[in-house]
Amino acid sequence: MPPLPVVVALQAIVLGAFVAEAAIGFGATVIAVTLAVLLVPLTTILPAFVPINMVLSAVLVARGRRSLRLALLGREIAPAVVVGLAVGLWVFRRQRLDALALAFAVFVVAMSVVELRRVHRGGAPSTPLGAGPRRVLLALGGFVHGLFGTGGPMIVYVMQRRGLDKAAFRASLALVWLVLNAALMINFAQLRLLDAPSLRLSAALGLALLPSLWLGERLHHRLSPRRFQLGVFVLLLIAGLALGVRTALKLLVA
Repeated sequence: MPPLPVVVALQAIVLGAFVAEAAIGFGATVIAVTLAVLLVPLTTILPAFVPINMVLSAVLVARGRRSLRLALLGREIAPAVVVGLAVGLWVFRRQRLDALALAFAVFVVAMSVVELRRVHRGGAPSTPLGAGPRRVLLALGGFVHGLFGTGGPMIVYVMQRRGLDKAAFRASLALVWLVLNAALMINFAQLRLLDAPSLRLSAALGLALLPSLWLGERLHHRLSPRRFQLGVFVLLLIAGLALGVRTALKLLVA
């Protein structure tokens, strides 16, 4: 269990991360991991954070159950993501993550800049990706989720290109995170990362859950479609930059 000042800082990070996810459907893990690893190791924050994030996802799925796009998730999203996830979980066990994290961050930043320019210029609504690019991005998303618990950017991008309304977008993504994080929990248990200190940290982080749901729900209903799209890609850009800078500094020092 980290010292109390570190726990308080982690609670603040988790509060902001959960507000973002409750509002737009994703971002909690990528924000939390990117910032929290400045304070504690990845193998400390992920096993503590993921169980609480699953509670948030379950609540969002329950609230948006009428907006779920189950056919889309089953036919287009799940097959490629599952393949990538299996490979990512295998690599995670070998703990060689820094170079992959930097490549991931560069990709996220580039994708976010392109889409922010399109939305800012009032471009035409997004159209679905072709089958090939879609499968590659989804497999990459599953792979990165297995590594860092933050494969969301690729999956979010594919889902956003489907032109879903914000309710369907949020609820469907929440179901994706719920299933993927269940696989992470099994992996953490097999690696014996779910121990008493991890559970105590989970309980402390869980204090941020209710206030973040209250704030995020209000933001969700007030966002216009254009602001919603901008919010999605601004969040991706910030997270990608932060992760890239942190990883690059770590590689330079090593």
